[in-house]
Amino acid sequence: MNTHLFDDRNIPWRSLGGFEHLQYAILDIDVENGIVDVLFRFSANRQIVLHRHRVLNKTLVIQGEHRLYHADGKLKEIRPVGSYTVSPASDEPHREGGGDTDAIVLFSIRGGDGVFYEILDDDLHTVTTLGMQDFIDLQNGMRA
Repeated sequence: MNTHLFDDRNIPWRSLGGFEHLQYAILDIDVENGIVDVLFRFSANRQIVLHRHRVLNKTLVIQGEHRLYHADGKLKEIRPVGSYTVSPASDEPHREGGGDTDAIVLFSIRGGDGVFYEILDDDLHTVTTLGMQDFIDLQNGMRA
């Protein structure tokens, strides 16, 4: 079994204020086609904020296990390294996280110019949203 980790030392990881256990690196933004390609790093054995995916997401697990959790925090699915998944928009809220090591996952977000993600509180109320302009602002350092 190969125990080597993906070497991410040259990736310019950033943190998104208020989002614990998550880092990101935007790789490309294609405004014309409504596509954002971004790497997310999920902390080992942690869960990120409750949210919904409002657009199509294609993912490839590059390192670790990408874990998905129900809204109540119970484990829903484990996607091992090398897993490629196509997930349509969904009303089902969930959390995500890493397994025993940090998970690094490539997300290709296909959403046009609308809302990509709804960030929720524990009562399932929308706290904020993230869309194309938010990712553009993040890439330009206009939001932290």
